[in-house]
Amino acid sequence: MKSRESNGNLSKTVEDYLLSVYTLASEGRTVIAARLAETLEVAPPTVTATLHRMSRDGLIAISPTREIGLTEIGQARAETMVRRHRLAERFMTDILGLDWAECHEEAHRFEHVISPRVEERILAVLGDPTTCPHGSPIPGTGARIAIDAQRLHGVGAGSHIVIERISEEAEDNRELLEYFQRSGLLPGREFDVKEIETYNELILLGQGDQSVPIGMAAAQKIWVRVVDPPAPASVAAQP
Repeated sequence: MKSRESNGNLSKTVEDYLLSVYTLASEGRTVIAARLAETLEVAPPTVTATLHRMSRDGLIAISPTREIGLTEIGQARAETMVRRHRLAERFMTDILGLDWAECHEEAHRFEHVISPRVEERILAVLGDPTTCPHGSPIPGTGARIAIDAQRLHGVGAGSHIVIERISEEAEDNRELLEYFQRSGLLPGREFDVKEIETYNELILLGQGDQSVPIGMAAAQKIWVRVVDPPAPASVAAQP
């Protein structure tokens, strides 16, 4: 496992920016200042000024096309923040019993005060988890994003899928997370893609007798893998 160094004297604001750049990039999204402003809900001039300081401090690099990437130092510090955030989520659900849909918001308050020593203890108490409650890998544990994972809205009708993880974009929407939780749309759960109503922008998932409708916009925030359906239960021979 990678060394877990403290993030030194980085401000909470810079830590939030590092976390956002890391998570946006891991979702396959191009990171630009306008997208960070939207994600962090701050004014564009504020984002520009903060990014300038981060570039000066060697945490990020900005390309000629204004795309933002993490430097080696920035990547290491971002991984520390992401690891502590996802460990905080796991601690709050597994130990404190907080609701799956609310742990993301609470973890944002807690992640900034986790020291390397506390981080080690949380890992030990939790039994060295490799993912957060929403299925995202915890940096430094060896866990990786599955290369065959794709967003649900791109899966064809008739497929059998297993939910891999919930997008970080969805984690900022408490109401959407609550719907996912009520509907059983959780990491590890398997469903059949029954219908895709493109005219209605709706996907109908099935699990046994249960049907779960989900809009295309929400389906973009669920990462899944297409897998073989379970073998049918054998039927005892009739006398």
